[in-house]
Amino acid sequence: MDPNGTLIVSDAHLGAAPADHEAAFLRFLESVVDRTRDLVINGDLFDFWFEYGTVIQRRHFPVLKILRSVVQSGVRVRLVAGNHDFWGGSFLTDQIGLELVEGPVRTEIGGRPALLAHGDGLGSGDLGYKALKRVIRGRPARSAFRWLHPDLAAGIIRLVSRTESRHGRTPDAESLGRAGRLHEWAADRLAEDPDLQVVALAHCHVPEIREILPGRFYVNSGDWVQHCSWAEFSPDGVRVLGLAGSGSDDATEVLYEVVYPSGPDRNAVLEGGSG
Repeated sequence: MDPNGTLIVSDAHLGAAPADHEAAFLRFLESVVDRTRDLVINGDLFDFWFEYGTVIQRRHFPVLKILRSVVQSGVRVRLVAGNHDFWGGSFLTDQIGLELVEGPVRTEIGGRPALLAHGDGLGSGDLGYKALKRVIRGRPARSAFRWLHPDLAAGIIRLVSRTESRHGRTPDAESLGRAGRLHEWAADRLAEDPDLQVVALAHCHVPEIREILPGRFYVNSGDWVQHCSWAEFSPDGVRVLGLAGSGSDDATEVLYEVVYPSGPDRNAVLEGGSG
């Protein structure tokens, strides 16, 4: 990977993903310093995260230690709020060094103008969740949850989380339907903003690259519950890769790839033209 590019990974769901996938994800993070200087974790790094005033969840100490080392090496690490880990705060920013992002946000990915979001609550459907999202992300809900003992809080979240039910399964109809809605939402954003070249989403656990308009793309980095996948953006193109053994070893395979044209056509693509 081009060290000047951007690497996006999402939906690791640490604490609920298969153990071998979690171990592979930690090894992957340790390799980031040799891959890029710009890492985006596009939501749901944790299956559950909540910041207490004096307590951290020891279950996540290994990944926090690695992320601190990655940041200290000079890699910029952005953590986008997902639907499982939106309650981030000063511990992640001040002690670990992460940049917390509330999407959708306009940014730059791999040198291209991009729109970045986890994807929960976007597009049609999910009306119940959209209403709940406004409540649980508010200050009153955060204050009330803080009164729960951390072990009790984690137990409650584990009861309502469905992550473990996805172990060993291919994307189901619900995931594919969610992927379709995210694709439509991305297409609308690209159509209404001619300067936008990339919409990078996650959430549905379905890795994908789609060229919506000439030289303009929807990219989903997939997940680490089923696919062990990530996205790499460089000046030469974008690709989505995964572990060939789905966590059993670190051999990689290319799932999707787009190579930008060279010569005059390349300039047209980078400018969002038709080429």
